[in-house]
Amino acid sequence: MDAKTKYKSKKIKIVFFDIDDTLRVKDTGYMPESIKAVFKGLKAKGILTGIASGRALYGVVPEIRALEPDYFVTINGSYVINKKEDEIFNNPIPKEIAKQYVAWCREVGIDYGFAGKDKPVVSARTKLIDDAMVPVYGLCDVEPDFHLTNDVYHMWSFAENNAELQLPKDLAEQVRLVPWHIHSSDVVKNGVSKASGVAHVLDEEGLKPENVLFFGDGPNDMEMFDFVGLKIAMGNSVPEIKEKADYVTDTVEEDGIFNALEKLGMVEKKINFPQIDLTTVTGPVATIKTNHGDMKIQLFPDHAPKTVANFVALAKDGYYDGVIFHRIIPEFMIQGGDPTGTGMGGQSIYGDSFEDEFSDELYNVRGALSMANAGPNTNGSQFFIVQNSKIPYAQKELERGGWPAPIAAAYAEQGGTPHLDRRHTVFGQLMDEASYKVLDEIASVETGAQDKPVEDVVIETIEVAD
Repeated sequence: MDAKTKYKSKKIKIVFFDIDDTLRVKDTGYMPESIKAVFKGLKAKGILTGIASGRALYGVVPEIRALEPDYFVTINGSYVINKKEDEIFNNPIPKEIAKQYVAWCREVGIDYGFAGKDKPVVSARTKLIDDAMVPVYGLCDVEPDFHLTNDVYHMWSFAENNAELQLPKDLAEQVRLVPWHIHSSDVVKNGVSKASGVAHVLDEEGLKPENVLFFGDGPNDMEMFDFVGLKIAMGNSVPEIKEKADYVTDTVEEDGIFNALEKLGMVEKKINFPQIDLTTVTGPVATIKTNHGDMKIQLFPDHAPKTVANFVALAKDGYYDGVIFHRIIPEFMIQGGDPTGTGMGGQSIYGDSFEDEFSDELYNVRGALSMANAGPNTNGSQFFIVQNSKIPYAQKELERGGWPAPIAAAYAEQGGTPHLDRRHTVFGQLMDEASYKVLDEIASVETGAQDKPVEDVVIETIEVAD
């Protein structure tokens, strides 16, 4: 994300979201849990939220209404309300235009439908219509003459050759086709769009287009992308939307909205610190069996996937069997994993050295399993376990230095090596008191030149339980 996009975000006072394939996946109904955090986070920062959709209010699913957005710009901007359902804008299509549209549909032999204020209706019951409408509105009533006695806010076309349809000139002067499905288009009044609906919200709030951030993905978002100050396209967006976007984020399933807002500093990522409470962690457990006893270690593949994969594969291949801890410094760490026993050897499963994997959630607290290296991105097979039990810093000093409060507390109370953070990849943590006793016993052995134990401390094997 470039500096210009981040600068634009400083002016944002309201964020609007498309629904289908933006907030949720249209075909499956999946909405990531992170969306709740998005709305909660924006509200906490005093930023307004809104839905801007081709859907009518009755098509806005309960889980989205439960997010309690401040505004609903619905039916492609022709009907706008606030969260109290007070009408901000109400602009149905004139009845004469609806009659003219129906006459054209009958002339060319296609089916049609209407979005009324309170329900959607269609001209016939066919599989083609149901395939388009049921995922959005469910099974619609069949009322081909609905437009004669009810307000209509936009209309639909339904045809096998929907992409080829062209309105006659006199009708095209009044409405336009906006494709939203392979067999259907919204038929929208000219001059009315999500953007025009949002403009009414801005008038209500005394805001400008530059104060709006919008997330979208489809053709009916084009006017919004031309109107707002900051536009973000979902990873699953159509190409023309991506081209217009200030930034293209991840897909719905990949938490695209949250990730973009987090990069902009508009929501904060919820950080967990698995080393603080290992009971919340699942994943592989390694047991390092030594001639001084066993050390049981929880591994963190979600945080350091490549590092854990390397360690597990080497362990299962017997690579570490019989290897010594070649460097031991009491009140610091114990280091091993080099088959040569010199500290100069060892190789990863990837052949060459591989890159560091730093996580905001893992630190070199006492008992941490970390990769030894010879500088940035030089990981191989060697690792160390942090043994230091005390540090010369108070918790508040560490917090002022930028360490999260729970980690600063762990360092102050238990010890560790904070100066190694962001220099060595943490990928595991000792799990129990018995393991810490073995760690301390190993750290207390007599050492000679280059901190090498006088009597070998041997890794007999490393067992991994997946």
